[in-house]
Amino acid sequence: MTRKIIRKNTLIASIVALSMAAFGNTAVAVDLTVYTAVEAEDLARYAETFNQDHPDINIKWVRDSTGIVTAKLLAEKNNPQADVIWGLAATSLLLMKSEGMLEPYKPKGVEKLDKKFVDSGAVPTWVGMDAWVASVCYNTVEAAKHGLEPPETWRDLLKPMYKGHLIMPNPNSSGTGFLDVSSWLQMFGKKQGGWDFMDRLHKNIARYTHSGSKPCKLAAAGEIPIGISFAFRGAKSKAQGAPLEIIVPAEGVGWDMEATAIVAGTGNLEAAQTLVDWSITRKANEMYNTGYAVVAMPGVAKPVEYFPPNLLEKMIDNDFEWAANNRKAILAEWLKRYDSKSDAK
Repeated sequence: MTRKIIRKNTLIASIVALSMAAFGNTAVAVDLTVYTAVEAEDLARYAETFNQDHPDINIKWVRDSTGIVTAKLLAEKNNPQADVIWGLAATSLLLMKSEGMLEPYKPKGVEKLDKKFVDSGAVPTWVGMDAWVASVCYNTVEAAKHGLEPPETWRDLLKPMYKGHLIMPNPNSSGTGFLDVSSWLQMFGKKQGGWDFMDRLHKNIARYTHSGSKPCKLAAAGEIPIGISFAFRGAKSKAQGAPLEIIVPAEGVGWDMEATAIVAGTGNLEAAQTLVDWSITRKANEMYNTGYAVVAMPGVAKPVEYFPPNLLEKMIDNDFEWAANNRKAILAEWLKRYDSKSDAK
């Protein structure tokens, strides 16, 4: 009788232990809502690579272009819906930092990153992933049909020959568009010179897209001779056979970082910290390098075919703080002046 009781108790204990283990496995599984502006074609790869190391965290993507994601986050300031921002312009995150919307966190291994990719606060509120750099995608075949010459400078694009042959991104929707506009203001004059340049450029613009990569994609497809976009997109399209030249204007080019941050008030802080820790690892940086030529961890980036060799030296000394602090006013002024040529949303 005693043996039966012991065996019964042992069986019950085993069932309880197995049930607790099963419950525990279920309990640690976390859904993280992650807002991003990463190219849609890359999201599955990002999640899959992360889940190789952390299968117990499920990423629920909310993806749109930089301007739209930024506006959505600001609108949700008092009722945050996101846990993490993974892949948004640093200028957008600086704006959110000033609004107290980000959770300070020093991720493990952050000292291995290039310092310009890390928020300068005592405890960082964001960490950079990669950088994208402006350039001009020039379709040699389409340009020849219209008798165009390749531009060497930004100011060359003001010449009458280019009228109706240029496309660029709307800065209210696109991070690439905003880095173009903010860099021109820094290069040509924040108060008037930059706006004078854009007034004249506007006369030659066929339309403004809501995607930073689309102008280059359209140029690659032969739908427009010239697309103002970013260099890696051009290099990628050229590697796929498009008749493109990636032109780096002599005055210099704007750039921005994709960056990661935890949204203040998240109910999934531990899982959010796990994602941010992973997002700065060498494995993550190697993943970014498949889509970007410049990444946060030194020594990781491999040469990219057709990426302009002089591009890094042409990156302007970008005043991110100024761009973030003046973002709202810049975008409002741009809309007032130029939105008439924007694509319908």
